[in-house]
Amino acid sequence: MLAITAVMRYNSFKQDSECFLYAGANSKRGSNMKTLKTDRLILRGFRKSDLNDFYEYAKNPRVGPPAGWEPHASLQMTKSILKVFMEQDEVWAIVLRENKKVIGSVGLHKDEKRPDIHGKMLSYALSEDYWGRGLMTEAVKEVIAFAFCHDKLDILSVYHYPHNERSCRVIEKCGFVREGVLRSCSRIYNGVVMDNVCYSMLKAEYKRLYE
Repeated sequence: MLAITAVMRYNSFKQDSECFLYAGANSKRGSNMKTLKTDRLILRGFRKSDLNDFYEYAKNPRVGPPAGWEPHASLQMTKSILKVFMEQDEVWAIVLRENKKVIGSVGLHKDEKRPDIHGKMLSYALSEDYWGRGLMTEAVKEVIAFAFCHDKLDILSVYHYPHNERSCRVIEKCGFVREGVLRSCSRIYNGVVMDNVCYSMLKAEYKRLYE
């Protein structure tokens, strides 16, 4: 289960809640990522020790391809991407409280489709072992709150490919507004050009839905 925005991030790596809660959000040593918490999850910066958990879900052919990125072929490939995650401070590791395992990721990135707007785009991935439990929606809602309350965004966007129905359900549950379809918008890892289904949430919409 992934949002399409993750595609650009993964491919580039291969080539190279209330507002007051966030004023005191924790920051882990060695990472500028704020640590966020929900009932079942901890969202924190990635660490070297997360390598095996990350590889476990990223190598699954049912996880990456729906969002257009290639399953990780080796631990070394995962290690290279993990290094970028740690350096760029854009992606949280999703840690399940019950077993302290990293089960996915969620990120906020520059939206290349809106370069002159104070906004970001959302990405996420979740291990297949944890699909169907509402965990991705739980993580995304926490990051939405962070985006508008801490980063003070004017708009948050998210995209998925037309066939990625799981990602679509997460996006709609979180209250994003469907904007439409950008046809022949992005090329995925195997060279196929795909449409992008586009959604966004404005600051005013966030306040109406979540405050």
